[in-house]
Amino acid sequence: MLLSNSLVVDTVLEKALAGKEISSQDAVLLLKQTDPSAIASIQQTADELRQKQVGDTVTYVVNRNINFTNICEQHCSFCAFRRDEGEDGAFWLDHSQILEKASDAVRRSATEICMQGGLNLQAKLDNASLPYYIQLIKTIKDQFPELHLHAFSPQEVEFIARVDGISYAEVISALRDAGVDSMPGTAAEVLDDKVRQILCPEKINSATWLEIVQTAHKLGVPTTSTMLSGHIETSEQQIKHLELLRSLQQTSLDKSYPAYITEFIILPFVGQEAPKPLRRRVGRDQPILEDALLLTAVARIFLGKNIPNHQPSWVKLGLAGATEALKWGCNDIGGTLMEEHITTMAGAKGGTCMEVETLQQAIASLGRPAQQRNTLYQYI
Repeated sequence: MLLSNSLVVDTVLEKALAGKEISSQDAVLLLKQTDPSAIASIQQTADELRQKQVGDTVTYVVNRNINFTNICEQHCSFCAFRRDEGEDGAFWLDHSQILEKASDAVRRSATEICMQGGLNLQAKLDNASLPYYIQLIKTIKDQFPELHLHAFSPQEVEFIARVDGISYAEVISALRDAGVDSMPGTAAEVLDDKVRQILCPEKINSATWLEIVQTAHKLGVPTTSTMLSGHIETSEQQIKHLELLRSLQQTSLDKSYPAYITEFIILPFVGQEAPKPLRRRVGRDQPILEDALLLTAVARIFLGKNIPNHQPSWVKLGLAGATEALKWGCNDIGGTLMEEHITTMAGAKGGTCMEVETLQQAIASLGRPAQQRNTLYQYI
């Protein structure tokens, strides 16, 4: 006799609450639920697991984004940020501009600088690009050694390695030794190469992204992890992405690597200013909050204790949406950012900067305590 849908969902949720890993098939089942009572049970389970795994405290970080250039050799179908050299809106910050932004961040009590940029071939100096990136790091760290530098995605690591003809490990080691403290897990988009061939055919494939992140862990560089969701991917492809992250994290933990994934962030697709072919294919400009929340809950349930810290994107969902996500399995509300270009240029309405007091008020509205943290989730 076939079990009813509600009984199957209940069985999966009970398994998760008992501390057992659910399968990819289980997670797809949860993600495809449309019945309000089933979705409510999924939310409740995710919230309960969040409480068991990390408690009720909601954390935040005081940080600043620095996007040092939007000139990029690639043409991702979702990106409204990139420009060609000489095109209107193209920019490439010099060292004095970067230092001023870092100085402003310190004046505003930031503990972290998050620095990423386009793949700018002008960075190749004397037949190598690595010296340019090293100088970027030193511009900040020589003046402010206490700042945590969260910088350069796996895609940027591949770019440097490819342009300079060296290994990923050599790139990561050099960046680490110069002062990079952790790596953003961006450029992951969806870790399914059928999706990537449409979204970002010039970008690294899934296996390369995973290899670079695992190499960072081996070399003692912590990373975050992300998913660009809500565009052309299926539920199965979303769960495949989570399965690859869970497996990678388990390897880093089982082998006692000196670093691992510190957090997972869902980045809902904002298409308002994206290139027209993808906009037409997706059929909307802004994220669907309900879809993002259900994926948030399923991610908490599926990843379990492997990646305990989950963060929504207030830039993409707005502060109200991000606050709601704290009821769906998230335990962190993100950072102040101070300046944000990539998502804002895509047409997001969440803003570019958030004051600490505003984040604290959002957390307090849920009756949960707020706590400042550093990049590695240590309380300040």
